Amino acid sequence: MSNEGQEVGGIHFPFPFPPYSIQKKFMAELYQVLEAGKIGIFESPTGTGKSLSLICGALSWLRDFEQKKLQAETCLLASGASPSCGVKDLHRSPSSSCQEPCNTPQAAGEPDWVTQYVQKKEERDLMERLKEEQVKRRQREERLQQISHDTRLRHMSQTHPLKQNLCVNEQVKNLGSVQLINDRCMEMQRSKHEKKNRAEEDRPKKRRQESQATCPFYNHEQMQLLRDEILVEVKDMEQLVTLGKEACACPYFGSRLAIPAAQLVVLPYPMLLHAATRQAAGIRLQGQVVIIDEAHNLIDTITGIHSAEVSGSQLCQAHSQLLQYMERYRKRLKAKNLMYIKQILYLLEKFVAILGGNIKQNPSTQSISRTGTELKSINDFLFQSQVDNINLFKVQRYCEKSMISRKLFGFTERYGVVEHSRLSGFQHFLQSLQPGAIGDPVGEDQPSAPRPASPLMHIEGFLAALTTANQDGRVVLSRQGSLAQSSLKFLLLNPAVHFAQVVKECRAVVIAGGTMQPVSDFRDQLLACAGVEVERVVEFSCGHVIPPDNILPLIICSGPSNQQLEFTYQKRELPQMMDEVGRILCNLCNVVPGGVVCFFPSYEYQRQVHAHWEKSGLLTRLAVKKVIFQEPKKASQVEQVLMAYSKCIMRCSQAGGALTGALLLSVVGGKMSEGINFSDDLGRCVVMVGMPYPNIKSPELQEKMAYLDQTLPRIPGQVPAGRALVENLCMKAVNQSIGRAIRHQRDFASIVLLDQRYARPPVLAKLPAWIRDRVEVKTTFGSAFAAMRKPHREHTLAPVRKEQSGTEMEKTFSPLTPHHQA
Repeated sequence: MSNEGQEVGGIHFPFPFPPYSIQKKFMAELYQVLEAGKIGIFESPTGTGKSLSLICGALSWLRDFEQKKLQAETCLLASGASPSCGVKDLHRSPSSSCQEPCNTPQAAGEPDWVTQYVQKKEERDLMERLKEEQVKRRQREERLQQISHDTRLRHMSQTHPLKQNLCVNEQVKNLGSVQLINDRCMEMQRSKHEKKNRAEEDRPKKRRQESQATCPFYNHEQMQLLRDEILVEVKDMEQLVTLGKEACACPYFGSRLAIPAAQLVVLPYPMLLHAATRQAAGIRLQGQVVIIDEAHNLIDTITGIHSAEVSGSQLCQAHSQLLQYMERYRKRLKAKNLMYIKQILYLLEKFVAILGGNIKQNPSTQSISRTGTELKSINDFLFQSQVDNINLFKVQRYCEKSMISRKLFGFTERYGVVEHSRLSGFQHFLQSLQPGAIGDPVGEDQPSAPRPASPLMHIEGFLAALTTANQDGRVVLSRQGSLAQSSLKFLLLNPAVHFAQVVKECRAVVIAGGTMQPVSDFRDQLLACAGVEVERVVEFSCGHVIPPDNILPLIICSGPSNQQLEFTYQKRELPQMMDEVGRILCNLCNVVPGGVVCFFPSYEYQRQVHAHWEKSGLLTRLAVKKVIFQEPKKASQVEQVLMAYSKCIMRCSQAGGALTGALLLSVVGGKMSEGINFSDDLGRCVVMVGMPYPNIKSPELQEKMAYLDQTLPRIPGQVPAGRALVENLCMKAVNQSIGRAIRHQRDFASIVLLDQRYARPPVLAKLPAWIRDRVEVKTTFGSAFAAMRKPHREHTLAPVRKEQSGTEMEKTFSPLTPHHQA
């Protein structure tokens, strides 16, 4: 790291430019959290350099930690001190000194000579380990130093905007399907190992011809070279692919080899939070520091990763494929393996039965007499399915060790359609359930689409989920007309059960985001339920770097025609409520330059309001000042709409005509409520219509609420945990949406919350502090409109806005009654 930087509280931070004061506080607090081995919840608004503060603060601590560790090792090696000093506890307290007294406890009843012998042996073992580590570290540093001056792999191609798969074997890569690529890769690895083993045996007998080719890029020596090159400096995926091709080494496995020696490993949520995936990738958390950025969706992410859903169609397909597999290889299967396959077939049959179906009938044409959604505890589900006598833990282990789902996928790929002349009537039906066989047959001249992953893989995830403790999850039975459309879903109620291992093994954990409010969800649902002591949790929240006048958060309680604004499910679809929203936007669009982004609670409500405006004429009035865009439902169309929205605003600001920008109608929780930056003129005003509460009638949400009410203690004076969950889900969505506007220090925008319920103290408390501290509650629209006019007249960049007189601005504020709209 560079020696340039900033000194904060005696700690040197290698910041690339003068940091904001809040960045200094952020880094100093982060450093102390890592030093003390605590759990930190950090909130820093977008535009304040949060990610850079995280990187500089964490790497500064790591630099100091490594230096202290080396000093302690040197001290120990020089003095021959006992193992209870310094290095032994560095993973917990890097400030340990070799001058600390040694307090090795003596076992009760042990003679002194035994205790002394054990101490001496521990000291010798520690010294040997330290010497070995020093030698390995010195060799690694020398090797990396040499590589840094080697030009063989230094050439880098330009970074391509699209991320490519790390596979550089074109024959494998061209298979297209991720599953096919993974299976082919594993086959080629096994083939290489088998070939090596046969060569080592060197038996003078006729060799069987190789059935599988080996991958030329799976070369251990070259992959080690690539590993070292990866450790020299940070590489992106495209650079890894280029290096892999030049070195004739696999970038994926080369990266895997680099993990143990790496000081910083960047990985996505699922790989970190899913234990099996983490272990498969070689990620060990013991004594490590874990920083989770953009953590506002952490609870939902954990819940999603460990929830699983299987359809009736998948259950029948898996049963069909596995039955044919068993019949074909019955004589070659060991008795134990045959037993487990029969158990899986039995499970699939019973799962179909509890949905109300029959495994022997076509799922697409098989109707379900009793429809609806039903929730069951895990134990009740297993008992009522009549599978409670099967040990699911053993079935899960069999699936993992035998890789039966991969074998089944390869079996269906290899044999596809079995000859009908060899099938019984029942097997004819089973064959019809093969993927691609349901519906219109594919003609010989029609290219067949790549087969999907084996349905058994999805079912394995469901079986694994059923091994969760009974109180931590529920099974949702969804019966929807036909068996094919019906499904079984495991719902994880306690995400802390999977996060507990992370906080237990790690030295420190930092959960950071631009908007972490309400933080009670993280404290209660994630940390407290994971057994984290209150004293170990540190909360840090900083303000924004923008001047106070650059943001105007308003809560508007009534509209231009004095209609009280409360968009409950019962009221929001009333014509007068939809009219009032239109009137408010018409007035706002008259004074706000550039872009206005309006968020609605749902796609359906947005559609209803848009249709009502179109019929009433409000849409035409809005279009006088702003070009109107709507958020598309299809993700593939989002980029196109955003591009058109941006170009329109730019064009209007340059033209200086009647059109002053654009109005974007968006949806809370949609594609544009997260990850999209409406900076500068793209978002001079963000409007939130109503409060986007989740569907309280959802059986899954009701079950989650009941679980929290039973699990978390009731605190006097506070709402029950279940009700708090609903409010928190709503406000998290609001905070993410309104945070789209202010994106840097010189940005300015208005934030308008259209619902009088936002003025309630418990709701206000769940807004981000930098917004909450500046919010103004307006009981009438007149006062709100006057407040809106002032900042935008001062900040406006569009010449047309500066030319408008005050009288003309006043005319824009008037209740747009049906008579006026005609």
